[in-house]
Amino acid sequence: MSTKLDVFNQSQLKKEIPDIRPGDVVRVHVELAEKTKRGGEKIQVFEGLVIARKHGKGANATFTVRKISDGVGVERIFPFHLPSIIKIETVKRSKVRRAKLYYMRKLAGKKARMKTKELLGAELGAEEKPKEQPKTE
Repeated sequence: MSTKLDVFNQSQLKKEIPDIRPGDVVRVHVELAEKTKRGGEKIQVFEGLVIARKHGKGANATFTVRKISDGVGVERIFPFHLPSIIKIETVKRSKVRRAKLYYMRKLAGKKARMKTKELLGAELGAEEKPKEQPKTE
């Protein structure tokens, strides 16, 4: 038997959740309400490394994005089904061997680099194979 709360939660869920994994560099577009006389909204872009994904795929599912801004580490936790998230773009995908990348908080500079794979817009989920160059003699 479903309760009114369950029905409401199902209606608020987004239909498609993008494939985001720890190690991805993502660009999250968030709609903000400006506190000016005119009111209105603006879109803020937060780009950084996904260091964690929690709570599965349900209504409480979240992901944590970390970036360095003016030499200071900034982390934001985004719920996947937040209505103010307009879109999430995956910029890069890195090879990682952990589910949570909390150790990245302690690393800086060259030590914080990760091995990345180049992604094309249509092939975000597929592994990219190297193309063979034609031999010229």
